[in-house]
Amino acid sequence: MDDDDTHGSSHRYPRVLLKISGESLMGKQAYGIDPEMVATVACEVRDVVASGVETCLVIGGGNIFRGVSGAAAGMERATGDYMGMLATVMNALAMQNALETLDVPTRVLSALPISALCEPYIRRRAMRHLEKGRVVIFAAGTGNPFFTTDTAAALRASEMSCNALLKGTRVDGVYSADPESDPDAKRYDQLSYLDVLSQDLKVMDASAISLSRENNIPILVFSIEEAGAFERVLRHEGKFTVVS
Repeated sequence: MDDDDTHGSSHRYPRVLLKISGESLMGKQAYGIDPEMVATVACEVRDVVASGVETCLVIGGGNIFRGVSGAAAGMERATGDYMGMLATVMNALAMQNALETLDVPTRVLSALPISALCEPYIRRRAMRHLEKGRVVIFAAGTGNPFFTTDTAAALRASEMSCNALLKGTRVDGVYSADPESDPDAKRYDQLSYLDVLSQDLKVMDASAISLSRENNIPILVFSIEEAGAFERVLRHEGKFTVVS
């Protein structure tokens, strides 16, 4: 899979999907979107696109609203999840704006049709955008409640025939425990999909891991907050964890 030349490129991963959490866009804030952090991530994406890698994104919505939290507070889960999907659309539009400021042509495709703001998600249309060198941001998750944006990322990566799914987090890989609270947490360089599931490691949820496994898409976990990390990871340089 690593040296697959599916899309006529010399890259190890000619087409990739980057999944980042909504929290990654908060920066130092406690809530919402930090324009500086959005611009930082946009620069990372620009550099990867400039190297010739076809790139698509899925962004979570936890910086604005999380359906599970709404359900915990007594809201109907499906309603909370739809609100979370709208939060991902807001994040997608912010990222599109930041990328286009850097002269990177970008399209937002939403699983929930919002025709005044973005295109509806149509697989063949998304493929054409990628082939033309545009960045595609998939918004509104899968369009269904009870599915996380992690699952949406694995689904879209499978639909787009991506060579890798990159999970940009606040830490530089997968650890045995939360390294921010446990100084003895061990970092893994390589894991199998079954390791992640059996040890209940917090990489992505089980359905996202299973979908990636079924479609043989490696998951690369790295820190999106480290400058240049996205491009380095694609060359298998720097610190990251591969789940395959």
